[in-house]
This record gives sequence, structure tokens and C-alpha cells, in this order.
Amino acid sequence: MLRIALLLLAMAGPAAADIGVARDLMERGRFKEAYAALWPAARSGNADAEELIGILYAMGLGVARDDVRAFEWYLRSAMKGHPGAQSGVGWYYEIGRGVAQDLVRAYMWYTLSAIGDDPDAAISLEDVARKMTPEQIAQAHDLIADYRVWLYPFE
Repeated sequence: MLRIALLLLAMAGPAAADIGVARDLMERGRFKEAYAALWPAARSGNADAEELIGILYAMGLGVARDDVRAFEWYLRSAMKGHPGAQSGVGWYYEIGRGVAQDLVRAYMWYTLSAIGDDPDAAISLEDVARKMTPEQIAQAHDLIADYRVWLYPFE
């Protein structure tokens, strides 16, 4: 059992280190280098790396701004339960940039993000709810029930 735990730690180590390096590079404004550092971990399915690449595309930092690609990277991360990425997906659905506007899905993703303890999700949820009909909110709650069990099985 110890051997398996050590093997898993060794496998996670380089990806975690690359993300730390990438964050440092981003703080110093070296976005192209940060992207290069994030790429291997993101391609391997690391939710933190995927979310950070989403940020780079969303803001055009080190890459051309591309709302479609930003949304896709956020979505990959969000489907793994990353609360920040879930909030990002909600924002894209709310605004309709890079994806068709869908307030029901925005509400759903903001709610899932709030369940995951994203500190800004509750405010975003209140804002989008003001734009929705009671029927849309009920529809969103149906979707939340479906996703919540899958994303947060122990909540």
C-alpha cells in the first residue's frame, strides 16, 4: 500500500511543480513561458493547469485572446470539480462570449462553484438569478441535481 502511495505522489510531483513554476511565471508577467510550463499538465488532465490555461486564453496573456478556447479549457477543468473554473464557465454562459448565452447553465455552474466553496460564486449566482424567470431557475435546479451527484458525491 505504501508503495502505491509513493508512486502516486511521484507521479503528481512534476505536474504540481510545473503548475507552481507557471504561477510564478504568470506573476512575473512571463505568460508565454507559463503557458509552456502548464501545457504538459493540462494535456494530462490536471484541472488546475486547465483552469490556468483558460485564464490565459480568456485574457489574451501570452496567447491570442480566444473566448471559445478559454471556455473549452474552463469546461474541462469544471467537469473535474474545479470551483474557479466552474465559476468561469458560468460567466461565459451568462455573458454569452465564446458560447451561446444560457442563463440556466450559468446558474447551474455558479451553484456548483458555490458548493465547491468558490468565494465569488454566491454573488454571481444572485446576479444571474435576477435575470431569470422562476421556470428557468427550476430548470437549473434539475440540472444541478444531476451534476451535483456526479461532481460532489460526498456532499
